[in-house]
Amino acid sequence: MGQPAAALPIEIGKQVQRIGFRLKLKSDRLNEYVKHHENVWPEMLEALSRTGWTNYSLFLDRNDASLFGYFETPDLEAALAGMAATEVNERWQAFMGEYFEELEGLRPDEGFKRLEQVFYLS
Repeated sequence: MGQPAAALPIEIGKQVQRIGFRLKLKSDRLNEYVKHHENVWPEMLEALSRTGWTNYSLFLDRNDASLFGYFETPDLEAALAGMAATEVNERWQAFMGEYFEELEGLRPDEGFKRLEQVFYLS
């Protein structure tokens, strides 16, 4: 395995984008989904870091199978495009797609509902 690529630099003075999103999981697949995220492929983690995804967290509400995600990035469009261009993301999205509802033919990274930020305390 080659050396890990450096993460995208955050320009001094540039606002970091805080991204919240929501997806709906299949209620009968929650345990499997959680298990896969205990062992995310190292090459997937490296690709996320390299393409500018930082402080990335996922939160699950088992009552209604809703998944809330949060990450920070210097440029959302660049982060999404960077991941879309990687082979590992293609494999991961295909693998994870079966765990979600309401994607309407989209991959999970294309079908998430971005949430409006209404408050921030630094």
